[in-house]
Amino acid sequence: MIVTKSKAIKLITIIFLLIILSAWIIWANKALMITEYIVTSDRLPNEFDGFRIAQVSDLHNSEFGKGNSELLDMLKEAEPDIIVITGDLIDSRNPDIDIAINFIKKALKIAPCYYVSGNHEANVPEYQKFKNEMIACGVHVLENKCVYITASKEKIQLIGVDDPLLQVNSSSDDSEETMKNVLDGLTSQGEYYTVLLSHRPELFELYSKYNIDLILSGHAHGGQFRIPFVGGVFAPSQGLFPKYDAGLFYENGTNMIISRGIGNSSFPLRINNRPEIVIVELHIK
Repeated sequence: MIVTKSKAIKLITIIFLLIILSAWIIWANKALMITEYIVTSDRLPNEFDGFRIAQVSDLHNSEFGKGNSELLDMLKEAEPDIIVITGDLIDSRNPDIDIAINFIKKALKIAPCYYVSGNHEANVPEYQKFKNEMIACGVHVLENKCVYITASKEKIQLIGVDDPLLQVNSSSDDSEETMKNVLDGLTSQGEYYTVLLSHRPELFELYSKYNIDLILSGHAHGGQFRIPFVGGVFAPSQGLFPKYDAGLFYENGTNMIISRGIGNSSFPLRINNRPEIVIVELHIK
C-alpha cells in the first residue's frame, strides 16, 4: 500500500488533533473551577447583605489534590459564611466514607456545613453510619428540617430536604408527591428569606409554588456533555437534553441555582463541562 505525502500529512494531523482533544478532555475533568452568582432580593435582611454561600454538590468520593487539598484550598479562598452540600457526597458504586468524612472535617474548619442527601446516599446501606459520623463531626444534617441562620437580631431560613428515595414509603416514580408532602410541612408563610437545599432540580416547578427565595441543587451533572448554545445532553431523572441542567433559573419569584457538580458517577467522563464549586453572594435589591 502506497501512502502519498498528502495522505500522510492528513493522518498525522488527525492523530495530533485526537491527542490534543484527549488531553483537553482529561484536563477538563480535573480542572476544578469556581462559578460565582450574585442573587438580589428586597426580602433579604440588612445583616445578610454580602452573605456568601459555598455549594459543594455531587462529589461522588472524588479527590482533587491529596485529601481534596485543591478543593479545600479553593473553598477557603472563597471565604464563605456557610458551606452547603447538596447530596451525593459519596458514590453508591464505591461508598468510601473515609474520603467524605476527611473532607467534611477540614471543610468545617472553613465554615459551618449544612448537608442534604442525594440519591446515591439513598442507595447504600452505609448511609446511617455515614450520617452519624457527619453529625458527630458537627455537620448540620437537614433531614426534612428547617433551621435559622442568625446575624445580630436578624435571621434567614434554611430548609433541607432528603432525597425522595430516602423518604418513607417513597419510590422513584412518585418523587413529586413525596416532596410536596414534605414541603407542605416545612415552608413558612414568607416571614423570612428562605433558602432550600434539595438534590433534585427537576422538581423546580413544584418548589416555586412555595415561599422559597433561593434553591440550591445538583444531581444533573451539568448534563454530562455540554454543547455550546444548546446545554447539557443527559441528566438523571430528566433524560436527554434536560431542561434543568446547570446555572440559574427563575420562576414565580424563586431563583434556582444548579451546580454542575464536582465528581462523576456511572459515566466517568465530562465533555465541555468542568467540575465546579458554586459561590452565591446575597445582596439587598
